[in-house]
Amino acid sequence: MSINQIQTPLDSAVLETKEQYKVYFKIVSHAFDSLVASLSKKQICGEMEVTFIEQYTELITYSLEAFRIKYLFDDEEKMRIDLTESGYPNFLEFRYLYNDLALKHEYIERLPKVEVLKAQFLESLLKDKQPISDFKLHQAASIIYYTSVEQRYIFKKYIQGKIIRNEKVAGKVSEGEYMVSWSFYDVTHNRPFVCFMYFDLHKTTLAEYTEEIYTVLEQVADRNMSLDMMAYALDKKLPKVLPKKLKKVDLGPLHSVFAKDELEVTHVILKGIIDKTLDISAYAISLKIEEIISTDTFTEGSFFNKQHLQVWKSKKPARYVFTSHRVIQVLYDEIPEFLNSLTQAPIEMETLK
Repeated sequence: MSINQIQTPLDSAVLETKEQYKVYFKIVSHAFDSLVASLSKKQICGEMEVTFIEQYTELITYSLEAFRIKYLFDDEEKMRIDLTESGYPNFLEFRYLYNDLALKHEYIERLPKVEVLKAQFLESLLKDKQPISDFKLHQAASIIYYTSVEQRYIFKKYIQGKIIRNEKVAGKVSEGEYMVSWSFYDVTHNRPFVCFMYFDLHKTTLAEYTEEIYTVLEQVADRNMSLDMMAYALDKKLPKVLPKKLKKVDLGPLHSVFAKDELEVTHVILKGIIDKTLDISAYAISLKIEEIISTDTFTEGSFFNKQHLQVWKSKKPARYVFTSHRVIQVLYDEIPEFLNSLTQAPIEMETLK
């Protein structure tokens, strides 16, 4: 079946059929693959930043494939797309999936053995000449789900990246000797964010302070907030870290037939799909990058308990839209003022077919 032949109810945020799910999975996978390629090609992010963004998005697509297996042949439960400015699954879906897999051994024990199920399939098909029941198909899908999906690859509310040493340019490291990344799925916006902190260390070594850095990052930087607030909290709680730059990448919203928000780009795409000027697989993904850099330091505290903190300067947030050539044409016809407000003109990606 062609990707443009499925029935997708525009008034529903629930993926009702396997065909709808396949289209949604194709859209998200294509969006992330094309986005990563464009970030590198257009030099919107650094080489190592793009590598980490790619790794985090791979965890999301792996989780979506796990959803597909989980809901296969399940007539009672369906995956729900968030209704806010997201276009992604509601965070509760990820949490249920993670908790589900934590108990997979208990669930596996309740399911029939693979050999028994195979024998029942063969008996139904060859002996009784009857199709396999949905209940048996659901059992088979559940066995695949619990035995093949790895919990450690599921995108969680917070994902910690490793600390790496920055490469020197002309013998110097201008943005700090180290860089650490992390990603979180913000439960308010229901979409993923990726953050980077460039920093130096003061009176300690990386081996001594790594776990402290990881602990504080998860405590104070595991949700969306202003970079000023995030930077001050990290600076305050990590006295042996001298932050030089923080960057936050907002991976969304994802505008498609499955999105239900009030954003202009989403409405233009939905209208184009209804009017049949756009294919049902048409989509766009927005991207927002915020950056804050240290320009000076100041001292806080008493004489015996001084702490040197950073003076931060924010850059103007950079906003981008990535989509196909045809969608770009329609967006220029409908909302040219919005497109002119972007940091760059819409960045063209290959059409999803």
